[in-house]
Amino acid sequence: MKIWIAFWNIMLKDMRTYYLKPPNVSWGIIFPLAWTAMFFIKTGSGLKSILTLLPGVVAVSILFGTTSMLAVTVTFEKKNRSFERLLMAPIPLELLMLAKTSGAILFGVANALVPVAIAAFLVNLSQATWSAFLPAVVLIAVVSTFLGLFIAVAVSEVFEAQTFSNFFRFPMIFLCGLFFPIAKLPVFLKPLSYALPLTYGVDILRWSVAGQNLFPPALDFGVLVIFCALLFWLSLINVRKRWIV
Repeated sequence: MKIWIAFWNIMLKDMRTYYLKPPNVSWGIIFPLAWTAMFFIKTGSGLKSILTLLPGVVAVSILFGTTSMLAVTVTFEKKNRSFERLLMAPIPLELLMLAKTSGAILFGVANALVPVAIAAFLVNLSQATWSAFLPAVVLIAVVSTFLGLFIAVAVSEVFEAQTFSNFFRFPMIFLCGLFFPIAKLPVFLKPLSYALPLTYGVDILRWSVAGQNLFPPALDFGVLVIFCALLFWLSLINVRKRWIV
């Protein structure tokens, strides 16, 4: 029971200290709002165009929201040594890192709801398969957060984390089928697309909204879960190697 109280308090501390600050809340709303407006206005308010773009906008909002926020929280606390003090808490490392990432996951899910809400005002989304869409949003938030954690524990400065994050984020925009079909990519780039977790998350979103998919939904969910476990495991190895003797 005490362990879960510690988990809750760590998550609440991060939420109050970082995620619920007015600049971060406004940024979390404005960023997906800007992406949504940019693409929806460009293509018009037709049902087909919005349903085609919505999965990509949702995925981008989650990806940038989770990785950016986690890079700040973990890297900043590492720099002022509060992260090292936190590692001394009587709580399993796995649960501690889950507590540190829960706020970013919730932030990413909240980011995803902004473009969905805007699209709901423009078109009828009742035909969407929400039983697949919502779990996919959560899994994309988790895998993006763990990617941010993997990056954050590998660097020392916030600007390094942001730069390293862009090394992964921007290629994903072009290679994961967010706005450009993977089928139209050069042959030598397609294997790289299939090696990125966001490819499978976007595939689920596109299937649940527009009925278009490259892989069976069960395969997409399974690959996302594997990526989540792998990135979290690699992050734990890095933390144990660098901070725990």
